[in-house]
Amino acid sequence: MRKSDLVNSIAEKTGIPKVDVFMTVETLFKEIKLNVVSGENIYIRGFGSFSPKKRAAKIGRNIKKNTIVKIPEHYIPSFKPSDEFTDQVKANYKPTDKKSTK
Repeated sequence: MRKSDLVNSIAEKTGIPKVDVFMTVETLFKEIKLNVVSGENIYIRGFGSFSPKKRAAKIGRNIKKNTIVKIPEHYIPSFKPSDEFTDQVKANYKPTDKKSTK
């Protein structure tokens, strides 16, 4: 499902115009990004939490040049689903036999 599919689905289910739903979804994503970038955690009850996660410095390797590359300490965005969300997926997910078309 893409963002446009999500907007269409919400608009159909709520009767709210697509433009308003799109602006709401965009604003939600923007606020999540801004808050995580500023170091805040976001908790959405029944869904999960977004937070910045620290990655330690490490040494990597450039395979083509056969050289060592120092990777500095950095932060990445992290999402942890709530227990309720995880339990729902475990109870209801039914895998399909879709094969990749690549």
